Amino acid sequence: MITNTLTIAGTDCTGGAGIQADIKAISANGSYAMSVITAVVAQNTQGVQRIQMMPIDMIRAQIDSVFCDVEVDAVKIGMLGNAEVIQCVADALKTYKPSKVVLDPVMVAKSGDRLLDSEAVAALRDILLPQVGLITPNLPEAADLLGVTEASNREQMLEQAKRLTVPTFLKGGHLSGEQDSPDLLYVTDNYRWFEGKRIATKNSHGTGCTLSAAIATFWGQGDSLEQACDKAKQYLTSALSKADTLNVGQGHGPVHHFYQYY
Repeated sequence: MITNTLTIAGTDCTGGAGIQADIKAISANGSYAMSVITAVVAQNTQGVQRIQMMPIDMIRAQIDSVFCDVEVDAVKIGMLGNAEVIQCVADALKTYKPSKVVLDPVMVAKSGDRLLDSEAVAALRDILLPQVGLITPNLPEAADLLGVTEASNREQMLEQAKRLTVPTFLKGGHLSGEQDSPDLLYVTDNYRWFEGKRIATKNSHGTGCTLSAAIATFWGQGDSLEQACDKAKQYLTSALSKADTLNVGQGHGPVHHFYQYY
């Protein structure tokens, strides 16, 4: 049977990030994609122009609609926007208790536009993190969650992953001076580095959304968390390597989610 993966996130009308990227990544990797929209975001490859948060009762209604009818094998959570939405999603997780939840703590867009209120960071850390099975922060997001300076080397990445208290896939793409793009999976004192060559392309919009959605997909299909992270990184690397075959926008374009079908 084809598994069902739910994404809870904001939109991207140019299709490179957010809900649209999640649906593409889930579908490309063999699961049935469902979505709960937390915010409608007017954005393109050059930046975010406007954000309209969905009413809290509508967000909860969408979640209830899915869980009351469909068996959900995995959940990916992306942009939540503010503390009220974080609390809503946390309450829903307590109600339905999905066993495999991946949280991508979306705080800042590729363009630098902030997508999570600064005062909501504490709510994300204290209310939502204890209920998820994996978080996938990049280096600025991990530093934001911990209230520390961004990691600049592998030793600091490992130290910060230890401090995040939940299973963490810490993305090293922001490391400067690295020819590679190392990611770190840290789970209860065990860790593994996932090595990968840095892909030279400006079309990297939505990489975090795509990776976390792919991890949730593979995890929901029955892979171990380590296997799911490995497969998802391989998928993203391939999607990045084919990104320049797309011609979408004048800024940071998207990765090629369906590269294997073209």
